[in-house]
Amino acid sequence: MVDKLTLSDTEWRKRLTPEEYSVLREHGTESPWSGCFIGTKEPGTYVCAGCGNPLFKAGMKFESGTGWPSFTQPVGPDAVTEYQDGSHGMVRTEVRCARCDGHLGHVFPDGPPPTGLRYCMNSVSMKHVPEGQPIELVKRAP
Repeated sequence: MVDKLTLSDTEWRKRLTPEEYSVLREHGTESPWSGCFIGTKEPGTYVCAGCGNPLFKAGMKFESGTGWPSFTQPVGPDAVTEYQDGSHGMVRTEVRCARCDGHLGHVFPDGPPPTGLRYCMNSVSMKHVPEGQPIELVKRAP
């Protein structure tokens, strides 16, 4: 279980760019094919842009053809949480960061082996930490 990071709306607005805030805190979605992680293959770990929580290993990333970076599974069972999302007239499974509850994207049951899942994430909700560099969690503002 990860330690939760809870900040006020004002603290989140100071910490995040307007686009990051829209996706992570207001459950927005970036336009397809606009994200910086489409087609990238650099080794490392994708972490939450809001708090630095490790989310996905680069080796689990695959090209889904959907316009968003996709992964077969998170780094571990405590990395993300899932919620039923009934917005936009659809029933989907929303994926959030387990540490700060930031909206990351959705998971679908149409991915490749080994899981058969497609974690379809917003690039703006993540940062890439190259292999060999330390992952630093963002601390709560004093």
